[in-house]
Amino acid sequence: MTDYAQRASNSFNERMRLIRFRRKREKLRFWDEFKLVPRWLVAVVVFLFILAQVIGYVVNTHGLANNGEIFPPELKNDPALASLALAGIITACALVIAPFLLLFGYVNRDAKRRGMNSTLWTLLVILLFPAYFALGFIIYFLMREPLPYPCPQCGNTVGARFNFCPSCKCNLYPSCPQCKREVVETDKFCPYCGNDLKAAAEGAEVSA
Repeated sequence: MTDYAQRASNSFNERMRLIRFRRKREKLRFWDEFKLVPRWLVAVVVFLFILAQVIGYVVNTHGLANNGEIFPPELKNDPALASLALAGIITACALVIAPFLLLFGYVNRDAKRRGMNSTLWTLLVILLFPAYFALGFIIYFLMREPLPYPCPQCGNTVGARFNFCPSCKCNLYPSCPQCKREVVETDKFCPYCGNDLKAAAEGAEVSA
């Protein structure tokens, strides 16, 4: 590997470490995240579920399918229990399919709030779904950007990949004064050379 490729690889790994660090600081709650799903999509999913139940009941009780017999055939002498069993089967199928439909809406809204291309990522998960099932969602959750966060100096919202705050020019990617490699705000010692970052910061404040 050439020296340039090695430096590029090291820089990429360091940036990924910082992004993983900021992603871990995200305190995501299920219901808060669920609110990102468009309400119209939730309504459509509920409507489709009710419609499937009604169609299943009508078709089953009127003998419009399965050669005029009630499904399941073992319960043909008890139409009420047969209808209940069919409703349970439809519900089980809905519990598998509905979460993925809601995830399509979640990916669209979540990508937008993270400054990513929401249209592109939504199309990716939709196109990969028929052939590869949940692969598109796995790729998205692994690759998604951290949420924007407050600048540690001025408090204005900044993107996870910003190097400097556009409002106060605060360095959002501090580096070790000894080896010049990037560190995160909470590091007490440089993970690369072991330099005492707290002592270095205090020395810089004194000299200032």
